[in-house]
Amino acid sequence: MKLPAALLVLALALTACGSGGSTATGNDKGLEKTTLTVGVVPVPSAASLFIAEQKGFFKEEGLTVKTEIIQAPQAVMPKILNGSMDAFVTSYVSLLSIQDQGTVKLKLFQHVQTGAPGIASVVVPKDSPIKTPADLKGKTIAVNVLKALGQTVTNAHLQEAGLTPDDAKYVAIPFADQLTALSSKKVDAAWLVEPFLSAAKAQGAVEVIDTTSGPTAGIPIDAWGVSEDWLAKNPKTAAAFHRALAKAQQIASSDRNAINAVIPTYTKIPADVAAKMKLGVFSMDVDTAAFQKLADLLAGYGYLKTKPDVTQLIPAKIE
Repeated sequence: MKLPAALLVLALALTACGSGGSTATGNDKGLEKTTLTVGVVPVPSAASLFIAEQKGFFKEEGLTVKTEIIQAPQAVMPKILNGSMDAFVTSYVSLLSIQDQGTVKLKLFQHVQTGAPGIASVVVPKDSPIKTPADLKGKTIAVNVLKALGQTVTNAHLQEAGLTPDDAKYVAIPFADQLTALSSKKVDAAWLVEPFLSAAKAQGAVEVIDTTSGPTAGIPIDAWGVSEDWLAKNPKTAAAFHRALAKAQQIASSDRNAINAVIPTYTKIPADVAAKMKLGVFSMDVDTAAFQKLADLLAGYGYLKTKPDVTQLIPAKIE
């Protein structure tokens, strides 16, 4: 089983968002900074940034926003610390992990996406004897990153099936390589997200666990993050950036077509695939209880050194 080539490679470069100033420039508005560099993983969760650019929301606020491709938030923390990157898209798991390491104090700047049924699943080959979560005892499961979201949500479902997290073995394999690993019997099962999940099912893979349902329903997936220090030093810029992102997030939460329109502009996901694949729920605010539940799961499995109070990551209203 192989994924279509168009889905194997996401964009490795993003063109700069934002061009020129507006009639009321950032300096006229008293902004501390008028040009921002934002770290972006080319996945659907970044759509609000590109909607904001497309609609001119950054320009209205006197901002020029440039994007830089990132593979993982952890890798760009030196840039966040030295100020060469202002904000970044991040999974909630990465946000919690970075905070736990103590290298930099982060804040949740704007919620993006909450998990919904059908967007992330553990799958097996169509001829596999594995039919239920309980059948995964003693089996090897591929995840994109160890001790991150995939392993966490899968563990929760294994426990619901009467197993322990130690009853399965996890190995790290990039999403694009997981179907090959399945077909070659290198692994018994794989945790996949969209658009890889839909492609896998189209080629015969069978879902064993919908990992964003049941005990993990409503788990927060992605957000925009900034450092606590940046937020304190740039209050007016932060407010302007937040207003623009929030307006775009509001559109994303109510208009799927707006998301579909921008996804092909910054990823290699074709327009027809973008329109068909399942997405999480784009909404304005994170469910604090669900955020804390995710943190508790991570701490309970030993993926965090300490059990965090997630309210400490949520800043006072940015305005």
